Amino acid sequence: MNPKKIWANMAVDNLERTTAFYTRLGFKSNGTPNKELTSFLVGEDGFIIHFFLKEALKPGMKGEIADSQTSNEIIFTLAAGSRNQVDAWAAEVAQAGGKLVSAPEAFGNGYYGFVFADPDGHKFNVFYMEGL
Repeated sequence: MNPKKIWANMAVDNLERTTAFYTRLGFKSNGTPNKELTSFLVGEDGFIIHFFLKEALKPGMKGEIADSQTSNEIIFTLAAGSRNQVDAWAAEVAQAGGKLVSAPEAFGNGYYGFVFADPDGHKFNVFYMEGL
C-alpha cells in the first residue's frame, strides 16, 4: 500500500462552533466551510482534519460514530517547541472554549504536556519533548 495522502474525518454537532474554536487556536482553514464540513490544515506538514456534521459523516462510516464526549475515539498529538509554548497553548485552548483534561505537567523522561478536548470532545495531547 502506498497512499498519496492521509487525513482525518471527525464528527461534530455544530460546524460554526467548531470553525470558531479552531480558528481561535490559529489553525489554518482548508477551504471555505459549507453546510456539512469545515476543514483545517494542522502542523508544518499540513495534515488535514475534516470536521463533518455527524449526520453527514455517518453514512460513510458504515457503523455507529463513537460519542466523543464519553469515550476516546482517537487522540492526536501536537508537538510544542518548548515548555513555555505548552503553557501558552493551554491558556489559548481554555480561552477558545476547550476543556483542559489535564493541566500542563512533567511526565516520563523529558516530557511536558497536557491533554485537552475540543467542544465536541475530540482529544488532543500537547507535549514538549526535550531533544525533539
